[in-house]
Amino acid sequence: MAKASILAEGLYFGEGPRWHAGRLWFSDFYARAVKSVDAGGTVRNELEIEDQPSGLGWLPDGRLLVVAMKARQLLRVDPDGIKVHGNLAGIADYHANDMVVDGQGRAYVGNFGFHLDQELKARGVEGVLADHPVAKLARVDPDGSVHVAATGLHFPNGCVITPDGRTMILAETLAMCLTAFDIDSDGGLSNRRGWAPVGMRAPDGICLDADGNVWVANALAPECVLFAQGGEIIATVQTSQPCFACMLGGEDRRRLYMMTAPSSVADLVSGSPQGRIEYVEVATPGAGLP
Repeated sequence: MAKASILAEGLYFGEGPRWHAGRLWFSDFYARAVKSVDAGGTVRNELEIEDQPSGLGWLPDGRLLVVAMKARQLLRVDPDGIKVHGNLAGIADYHANDMVVDGQGRAYVGNFGFHLDQELKARGVEGVLADHPVAKLARVDPDGSVHVAATGLHFPNGCVITPDGRTMILAETLAMCLTAFDIDSDGGLSNRRGWAPVGMRAPDGICLDADGNVWVANALAPECVLFAQGGEIIATVQTSQPCFACMLGGEDRRRLYMMTAPSSVADLVSGSPQGRIEYVEVATPGAGLP
């Protein structure tokens, strides 16, 4: 088991890490900011919004897309300011969350499906895992039109797209598994199937490597785990706190960045910046999207 090093501290809750233009970009929920960090750990603010930002991505022309969690909107950063790119409220039953943007600019956005913190407080982790509402995955096309991409998902969270653009792998956090879909030519998803069980882990953010394996941030424990299709564990990285998102970045995409925090419960982390960015060097580089 490898052990992660700490790159940066003083975040509230980091999510949606993306390697872009030589820096790791990410959302910091309770700072209401999109930030980036360089290889040496210097953090800078890139954007502030009047909401909690989550998933990040870019359109083919370079404009940034940001998920606004509470408003359930997908925002677009134009040269003249922030615009609403797509309204997710008709699909997302609660906070919008993580996202992947494909090579054509289609954005796939997950959501909680219900008030997670409230239910965890009332029924505990085991109770929520055993019984919870399912959710839909949204697809926002480049023209801003919003569509249902998939239904019946158990907290759709991190997702990746393979280098050929033909397969999506999605973390279903509350089903403790990774699920795959074929991506049709029009962006529709079909042929839903299990990709890998992850044991007693809650898969949050994920990223894909060039061997076709998937790194999984485990929201229930201080670890990030590399899974092969079918569920074989290839490697494990120990983090200092529970791990909520991961991204392969760096010049050669061989640095695994991990976003950690004491908890995902808003009341516990929103008042004190204890979140971290941790990292470890790995042998196999990142591949696909994001």
